[in-house]
Amino acid sequence: MFTIEITLKSNPLALSVQRQDAAAAEATYQQLAALIGQPSCQVVHLTCDKVEGKKVAIASTEITAVQVLEKSGAATSMGAGFLRG
Repeated sequence: MFTIEITLKSNPLALSVQRQDAAAAEATYQQLAALIGQPSCQVVHLTCDKVEGKKVAIASTEITAVQVLEKSGAATSMGAGFLRG
């Protein structure tokens, strides 16, 4: 399972959606990353492969960062922007 985390302006918590496979996660990442810095606002609609019925709509001008994480069985993630040393 792959998690795509989206950081928004003036929002301390990242939004996230999950994708079953690497290709779908990469496609979602590329879609969102291409919108960062674009002057025109678009509404991005995303769904989640893990949680049925989970949907989110995001104004593209509010996206400041996007990252993809591969979820393993262990809880090793510390959140967006943090590395484990």
